[in-house]
Formats: sequence, structure tokens, C-alpha cells
Amino acid sequence: MAEAVELFPVQVPGSDAYGYMDKSGNLVIEAGFEEAQPFSEGLAPVMLARNWGFIDKTGEFVVKPQFAEVWPFSEGLALVMLKDSSVGYIDNTGEFVIEPRAYYAEPFSDGMAVVAQNEKKGYLDTSGELVIEPRFDQAQDFSEGLAGAAETGADGQVKWGYIDKTGAWAIQPQFDSVLAFSEGLAAVNLGGTWGYVDKTGAWAIQPGFEYADSFSEGLAAAKGEGGYGYIDATGAFVIEPQFYWAYRFSEGFAAVSRLDGGAEIRGYVDKMGRVVIEPQYDSAADFRDGLAFVAGPAGAGFSWAYIDPTGAVIWKGE
Repeated sequence: MAEAVELFPVQVPGSDAYGYMDKSGNLVIEAGFEEAQPFSEGLAPVMLARNWGFIDKTGEFVVKPQFAEVWPFSEGLALVMLKDSSVGYIDNTGEFVIEPRAYYAEPFSDGMAVVAQNEKKGYLDTSGELVIEPRFDQAQDFSEGLAGAAETGADGQVKWGYIDKTGAWAIQPQFDSVLAFSEGLAAVNLGGTWGYVDKTGAWAIQPGFEYADSFSEGLAAAKGEGGYGYIDATGAFVIEPQFYWAYRFSEGFAAVSRLDGGAEIRGYVDKMGRVVIEPQYDSAADFRDGLAFVAGPAGAGFSWAYIDPTGAVIWKGE
């Protein structure tokens, strides 16, 4: 079976047009689009004549440009917005699976999509059925079978908990803010400090962090004395707090930042905490399919670039 070719959107130097390069920096889909986004599930959103459609990896349109706005494919469906601002979901042939309606909606995650009606949020399933009536003040994507949701209590305080796919509370609303479940744990804020709960709502890692992010590849960024570091599933720091900010691991690397004369600069560490690419960029995205998108800094000779895990520039923009 042939290995899938990974493609990355690029703006061609000296042009306003976008195309796609391969992992080696070769332009394989010619620049001819007004805007272009990454591929997801084999298709990529692109804009032509101010309309959005989707192309395959040969550069051919499989869904012709016709939408005011689109989101990447997720779980076989893509959220699209028509010119009248109604939204619906299409399959990878461009056919509507869930007809457009005049409401707020989000992409599917874990088989469910957040929708809003009358300033309350609920959930659709992939058939388009409203399986959880809009009754929450806030609602997050489902992940690992649960979703963060918030209600306003009689005292006027908004509290977060987690619901299951029937809409029942699996973990009662009690937190000030929450993140999605990842690797069996969820970061939650209680009274200004962060810890982690399991799916029963029991504390897996007691609150004690100024901030804590979701687990990714076995580690989570957390803020302690000295800044941000990374903890394991026991709550122990395995990369000591030392960074101004720290992001999630992806493909074995995580973006981290330090201050340089008051300016925040970003680089990358590995899972041992070793700095593999020195902080130098104005922004630094996750590694995806072997490359990361970075911006700046001034004097670097590029405004943005794709780099590999050694820091080598594969493609740079003006």
C-alpha cells in the first residue's frame, strides 16, 4: 500500500496565491487559490472567487467552491455556512447529510456536535437529531465520552461539570472552568487552582497548580513555582517549571516560550525536557506530519516558515 503523501498549504513568494507543498518543500499543487487550509481526512478547504470548497490531494475539486465559510472534515462530515449564514453538514461528496439551519453549530467530535438555540447549547448526533436539548449556558466538545458543560445556579454563579451522551451529569457542576478529557483525565479549576479528575469525578491529581493543560503523549503542561513545566499522570514534574509558557506535546515535541527583553520567544523541547530548537520564533505551532509552522522573528529572513524537528527551514514565506 502506497504511503500517504502529506501536503501543507503555502503562499508562494511573490504571489498572493496559495498552493500545497510536500514534506520536502516541493510544490505539488500549484498556487491558484485565494486561501488554503490544511488537509483533514483527505480533503482541504480552499477559497476560489471568494467561495470555499474542498480539494483532494491531486488538487482537484471534489466539492466545488460555493460556501461562505467552511470547517475541516471531522468524523466524515464538514460544517459549512451558506451565504444566508445558515449552517449544515456535508459528506465528502458535497452532499448535505444534515440540512442547513439558522443556528450556531460546531464541528463533530466524538460523534456529537454543539449547537445553540435561544442562547442555550445542546448537541446533535451525526444523523442530525437533537439528542441533547439546548439547556446549558456553555458546552464543550465531547471527548472520551464526556463533555464539559456549564449551568448558572440559583446564586447566579456559573459552574462547570461533565455530561454523558444522554445529557445526564456524569460529574456534577462544581468547577470554575474545565478542559476536555484526554488520556482519561481532565484538567479542572476549583477556586483558582487546577488539578485533574478522572471520569468518576474523583481527584486523580489534587489541585495545586496555577494552571494545568490537557494531557498529550503522557505529559501535561502545568504552572508551578518558576513557571511552566510538564507533569506525568501522577502529578509529578518530569520537566521542571522553567518556561514562560508551555504547549501540548505533538509528535514528541512541544513548543515552549521564554522572555527575551520583555518579548516572548518560542522554541521546542523533547519529552526529556531538552531544548531541541532554541526559542527564537514569534509563534510556533504543533508539529504535524513532521513539520511545524512558525512565524518570525524580525531579521530571520522570513515572516513565516515550515521547519523540521532539527529546526531546518523547509519552506519560507516573505
